[in-house]
Amino acid sequence: MIKLFDASGSGYIEAEVKDFYCNDFPIYFAKTGKDSYLRDFQPFYTVPIINNGSTPVDNGNLIIEAADYYEFIAREPKAKKYIRPFKGSREFIHKLPRYCLWLVDCPPNELKKMPLVYKRVQAIRDFRLKSPKAATRKNADTSWLFQEIRQPKTDYILIPLLSSERRKYIPMDFMDSNTIVSNLAFSIPNAMYFHFGVLTSLPHMAWMRAICGRLKSDYRYSASIVYNNFAWPPFYREIERTAAQILAVREKYPDASFADLYDPLIMPKDLRRAHELNDKAVMEAYDFPKNITEQQMVNFFMKMYKNLLNLREIFYGK
Repeated sequence: MIKLFDASGSGYIEAEVKDFYCNDFPIYFAKTGKDSYLRDFQPFYTVPIINNGSTPVDNGNLIIEAADYYEFIAREPKAKKYIRPFKGSREFIHKLPRYCLWLVDCPPNELKKMPLVYKRVQAIRDFRLKSPKAATRKNADTSWLFQEIRQPKTDYILIPLLSSERRKYIPMDFMDSNTIVSNLAFSIPNAMYFHFGVLTSLPHMAWMRAICGRLKSDYRYSASIVYNNFAWPPFYREIERTAAQILAVREKYPDASFADLYDPLIMPKDLRRAHELNDKAVMEAYDFPKNITEQQMVNFFMKMYKNLLNLREIFYGK
């Protein structure tokens, strides 16, 4: 049971919370006891938390490039079960294979039986000990692990950190927990089709384009600025259907990368149509008029953002 407070902070309703997707009451705010979901480092709405990917800080020793994969396995066959797919923005968008040594569950006796891996672990220790950063030097004691581990234990949505401004939609997709997401991408564990549909929609893209950072001309997605400050719509089941349709259409092009599928010049007609239907469903959830412009959407989101900031002041002061 949670309390959903109104915009003034003076009144509330109580609601059972079992497995809901977002704040289905746009003028209310969820709060449990003394704790609250409203934080700078968390979304305004009750949606899954977005995380940065894992950071190796290893001088390349935990990474296995695609060109070296089969030779490495041939020389160190016992390491195969500890090698995982490794995805950052570039690998994800361009469908480029890359791998990493994921030794979280590797007992020391097994690690010592893999001389090539053991040698790499020693090299990581030496590299970290020479770092000017105290935190990195401290992590020399666990040199077989990524320095920062944020890998989801469940399936998750991967959102690349960087994406070309030519694309109407930032490519994103569901990944299984066996795929390690790098610090050049974001993960959203426990996400549902509804979340995917909203995030890949034109309204969210309009918000992203208006406030995200840039690297040269590329969009630079942000957890704290873009995702956490985004005003979600009430749950709308049609978005689940249209989101699933986008994923189904993509499966018709198994050899195409996201760079191919989302190239605005050659984007497949059926995929474009699936996105248009998803856009329509999301805009209906917001109760947007059919002829709304991107700028009008951004104006709406900015107004919602200011309202949510006012709620923060009510609960925590300026």
